[in-house]
Formats: sequence, structure tokens, C-alpha cells
Amino acid sequence: MKKPIPLDIRHKLGLETARLLSKTEAGEYPLRQLFWECTLRCNLRCRHCGSDCKQDSMAKDMPGEDFMKVLDRIAAQTDPHKVFVIVTGGEPLVRTDIERWGAEIYRRGFPWGMVTNGFALTEKRLERLKSAGIHAMTVSFDGNEEDHDWMRGVQGSYKKAEAAIKHLAMQDDIIWDVVTCVNKRTVGKLDQIKETLIGIGVKNWRVFSVFPSGRAASDPEMNLSGTEFAKMMDFIARTRKEGRIKASYGCEGFLGNYEGEVRDNMFNCIAGKTVGSVLIDGSIGACPSIRSNFSQGNIYKDDFMDVWNKRYGVFRNREWMKNGECADCRYFRYCNGNGMHLRDENGNLMFCHLKKLMSR
Repeated sequence: MKKPIPLDIRHKLGLETARLLSKTEAGEYPLRQLFWECTLRCNLRCRHCGSDCKQDSMAKDMPGEDFMKVLDRIAAQTDPHKVFVIVTGGEPLVRTDIERWGAEIYRRGFPWGMVTNGFALTEKRLERLKSAGIHAMTVSFDGNEEDHDWMRGVQGSYKKAEAAIKHLAMQDDIIWDVVTCVNKRTVGKLDQIKETLIGIGVKNWRVFSVFPSGRAASDPEMNLSGTEFAKMMDFIARTRKEGRIKASYGCEGFLGNYEGEVRDNMFNCIAGKTVGSVLIDGSIGACPSIRSNFSQGNIYKDDFMDVWNKRYGVFRNREWMKNGECADCRYFRYCNGNGMHLRDENGNLMFCHLKKLMSR
């Protein structure tokens, strides 16, 4: 297994270059991705759910008209073609009107996509989404039938996800990929999962691990040991070199000498820098994984673009993160305190990827 630190000269040079480029871009914060948390309802009961979604959520779906008003304000100040809207939840496909609002997003000039568990993505539903102008989709796939159904909490969810992926594999006019959440049951089966996905026709595969939030925080079967975590990284690096499927680790976490080996870019949390979100209650935030007290306003009382242009300081200057275990870390210059979603409501770091790799 690769030693995560000390950094070898090749990785140090790459990280320094990325850091300098990031500093050059500081002060320029164009909105490039906007998440819409359109519902908290879901048709599955996933073990790792960060938002603890339920089939009948107490939170009402956000009216599409309300989010369209946000898009109209954004379009008045920036080129909508450069802002990618990602519809998420909960499970967006539990909304029977999502095609209507997708078409409205597209009509306003915004490219849009969706993150889905695939349970309700039939061939006919996919055609309706394409007619509504959808550009991209991400489908979750978490192992063989037994492991996937265990993870997703509903028997038959594997067959639905597999069918959804097969439908997408027949498309040549939509960008799509598959994501897999690795846990203790599946970390030793990654080669098997890889072969299954290649057989179905998957070209792009994102692999991630859970962080201690939502249901996963109290589930020991969901949390990898340091050795298992490193094993996953080695698998991704090996698969990328193999070239049969493009695998990558999720966007979160500084990984030391694994940087540049397991994803295309060096770690850089862009939450609140180029990524914004509108959450189910109207909160204006960054990526939807950030559930603590980091909202910058609310669409029901604030103008989104005014908030984007004048607030978000907590996201754009991360020096405040240099506390606790980060205070004396020599790698803070590359990590900048890790992802914002890994900070609790008091700003304390909940999980350090480098520390996990070093604990093996």
C-alpha cells in the first residue's frame, strides 16, 4: 500500500502547483453548480443517508415556482448556460412533476442533471426526462444484489438500479455515471463490482466512503478502518491505470500521496466558491451535504445572487479552520481544513482522510 505521507517530490510539486493556481483564482467566485434539494421524501431506507430521508417526510416538497424565481434572478446576472443545476433530494423521482420543472429549468437556459437511486427510473421515465432537457444523471449502485439491498433497505432495489443503468447505457445523448458507497461488506468485493459495471456498460464510476453524519454516524458496518480505506484507494489507483473503466474517488478529503492518483484533480473544496445550493426549506448554502449551521440566507427573505455575491465568507476564507487538530498540521496549506461538510455545528472537524490513511 502507498504511504500517504511524507509527500514524495512528485506529489509535492503537483500540490504546490494546484495551490498556487487556487490562490490566483481567489477573489473570483463564479457560480457554476447549483443544487436544488427539491424533496426530502424517498422510496428507499438507506443505511448511510445523511439527511435521514423518509418515505413520508415531514418537510413538504419545495414548490417548483419558488425555485424558478431563484433561477430567474441568477439568469439576470450571469450566463445561465454556465450554471449547471443538479436536482437532488431525498429522491427526486418521487416527485411526479419533476419533468415539468426540469423543462422549465431547461427553458431558462440552464443545463440540468439529477442524482437518483434509480428505483423509479424506468425506460419511459427516462424518455420523459430527456424530453425535459436533462443533460446528466448519476445512479447509485452499491454491490451485488444482497449487499445493495442491505445498503438501500428495500428488497428489489438492486434490480431496479441495474435496470436503470442498463437504460442509460443505451443512450448516446446524455452524460451519466454510477456512484458506489463502499462499506465493510463491499470493500473486499470492489473487483467484483467493477466487473459487473463494465459488463453493464458503465464507463464512469465514482467511489466514495461515508462520513460520520446522519444514520452512518452510529453504524460501525458503514465505517471503514484505516487499512480498508487505504485498500479502497489502492484499488481506485490500480483501476485507473488499468483503463477499462474510469474510476475516481469522491471530491472530498486531502489524501496525501494518493492525490493525483485516484481522481483527476488535486483536493480543493469548492463548496461556496463555485457551488451553491437551495435546500428544502429555502436555505441558501453550498453543497447539500453541509447540514450544519452554514446557511448564508434563505430564498424566502433574501435575494440569492445578493447572498452569493456578498456573503459566503465562511466558505471562501478557510483560515478559521486552522484550529483543533488542524492548527499545527503541516499539510493545512493543501487541505485548508478538509471539506466543509466534515465540520460540525461548532466548526470542529469530524473526519480527517489523511488521519484515517495513517491509522492503518
